Amino acid sequence: MALCVNPDCKNTENPTGGKTCQSCGSELLLNGRYEIVRSLGQGGFGATFLARNTPLPGKPYCVIKQLRPNSTAPNVLRMARDLFKREAATLGKIGSHPQIPTLMDYFEDATEFYLVQEFIKGLTLHQEVKRQGPFSEAGVKQLLSELMPMMEYLHNNQVIHRDIKPANIIRRAQDRKLVMIDFGAVKDKVNPISATASDQTALTSYAIGTPGYAPPEQMAMRPVYSSDIYAVGVTCIYLLTGKSPKDMNYNPATGEIMWQNYVHVSDHFAEVLRKMLEVSVKHRYQSSREVLQAMKLEPYMDSLNQGMMSKPIRNPLEPEEDTPQPSSPSARMAQQIRARKKSRKGGKPGQRPDFTQMRSTNTTGGPRSQPSTYSSMTSQPRRTGTGSFATSGGRTGQPQRLHPQELQKRYDRGDRDFTGVDFRASNLQRLGLSGANFHETNFSGANLQGANLSNTDFGHAGLSQARLKDASLVKAYLSHANLQEADLRGANLSNAYLSNANLRGANLGGANLTGAKVTDEQLALAKLSWNTIFPNGRRGGIFGSP
Repeated sequence: MALCVNPDCKNTENPTGGKTCQSCGSELLLNGRYEIVRSLGQGGFGATFLARNTPLPGKPYCVIKQLRPNSTAPNVLRMARDLFKREAATLGKIGSHPQIPTLMDYFEDATEFYLVQEFIKGLTLHQEVKRQGPFSEAGVKQLLSELMPMMEYLHNNQVIHRDIKPANIIRRAQDRKLVMIDFGAVKDKVNPISATASDQTALTSYAIGTPGYAPPEQMAMRPVYSSDIYAVGVTCIYLLTGKSPKDMNYNPATGEIMWQNYVHVSDHFAEVLRKMLEVSVKHRYQSSREVLQAMKLEPYMDSLNQGMMSKPIRNPLEPEEDTPQPSSPSARMAQQIRARKKSRKGGKPGQRPDFTQMRSTNTTGGPRSQPSTYSSMTSQPRRTGTGSFATSGGRTGQPQRLHPQELQKRYDRGDRDFTGVDFRASNLQRLGLSGANFHETNFSGANLQGANLSNTDFGHAGLSQARLKDASLVKAYLSHANLQEADLRGANLSNAYLSNANLRGANLGGANLTGAKVTDEQLALAKLSWNTIFPNGRRGGIFGSP
C-alpha cells in the first residue's frame, strides 16, 4: 500500500506501484523517488512518514518529515522556508555522529517542505518502559554515561535539542546503542496571526518542547544548553518510575516536580538528579561533562561510606577518637572529599590512593562470597617495572584477574576504576564501558571488538594484539599505550589522545581519527588503507591527502 501525503485528500490509501492518488490525483512518489508506506505521527507542525527510497537497490526505508505551514501568506511561507533550511543545515552539521540519524535529502514541493532522514530500527525508551517496566538505578546510570557524550557533541556544535524525552531516544536494534531523534526547528510552528506583525514576533511567539520535559526558561522561549540537561533529568525520572511528569505533583511555590517520593535510589544519585532538575538555570548543571564528573565521584563515595561504617584503622600509638557519621547526604559528601584529600597527602608522590580497599562488607552486611579484586588491607599494588606488582609489605605478586561478567557487573553498579587489572586474552566483545579507568591495565590479546570505550582512560595500558575492530574510542585517553599490532579496523578514534602511543603494526584500516592527537611519525608505523580518516578529516595517505 502507498499513502498520499496531501493533507486535503479524502482517501489516502492507494495500491503499491501506482503513480498518482486514486482519490485526489496527487503524485504518490515524493520528489520522484520516495514512496510513503505508513504514517509515523502527526502534529501541529506537519507529519512524519515511513517511506521507501525506490530507485535504490532493495528500496531501503527512510523517514520523511513534512512541514505544513498553516497559512499560505507570503511572509509565513518565507519564514517556514527559513526554518526548514535552518533545520536541514543543523542536521547536515551534526548528522556525522554515529548516534544521530543522517540527513539524506531535503526538498520543497509547492507550499510543503520535506526532510529525509535515515531510518533507525528499534524501540524508543518510552516503548521499553511500557513493555518491560521501569529501569533500575544501574540501568539509568548506564544510559546517562552514553547519553551525556552525545549531548556534549550537540552542544559543542551550538545545537540545543529542545525536545529530549523517552519517545525521542531509540535503542538501535542493530547494536543496542542509543540514538537521538527528532531535532528542534522542524517543529517550529509559525503563527500566522503574529506573522502579520513582524518577522521577529512570528519566529518567537511559540514555545518549543514537550510540557513537563521542557524547563521553564525553554517554555518562555529562552532555551539554553542546560535546558537539555533538565529534559534528560525528567527522562531519568520517567525511566525509574514509569510515570510521566504530568502524572506527578508540582511544588506550587517553586514549580519543581515532586519526584523524590516516587524513586528509590542512592543518596548520591538522588543529589545528581536533583541538580539536573533545578528550576533555576543558575543552580543546574551547566554542561554534560559536569553531570558525568558528578557521577564518576560515586564509586569513591560508596567506598568511603563503607569504610566509615566500620572501625577505622588507626596508629596504635595514637589515642582512639570517635568519628561521628554526618547526617545529611551533602555533609557526608563533604567529609568523603576531605578524606580523599587527606589520603592523597599521606601517600607517596604520584601514587593513586586506593579508595576501594576500604570496602569490608557487602550491602547486606554479610560476608562476601568472593574476595574483591581490590579488597586488601594493604596499599594498592604498584608496578615494579618487571611486569609484576609489589605490595606495601615488599612481596611481589601477579596482578589479579577479573572475569568479563564481573567487570560489566561492577561497571553497571557504578564502579569505574579498574587500574592495573589483568584482562589478557579476555573476551570483552561489545561491552559498554564508557568513561572507565583502565590506566596501566593489561589487555594484550583481548577481544574488545565493538565495545563502547569512549572517554576511557587507557594511559600506559597494554593493548598489543588486542582486537578493537569497530570499537568506539571517541575521546579515549591512550597516551603511552602499547597498541602494537592491535586490530583497530573501523574503530572510531575521533578526538582520541594518542600522544606517545605505540602504533607499530597497528591496523588502522577504515579507522576514524578525526581530531585525534597523533603524529605523522606514529601513523607511519601503522597499517593504513584508502578509507582511513585522518585527523584533518581527509582519507588515504600518511598526510591525509585525498
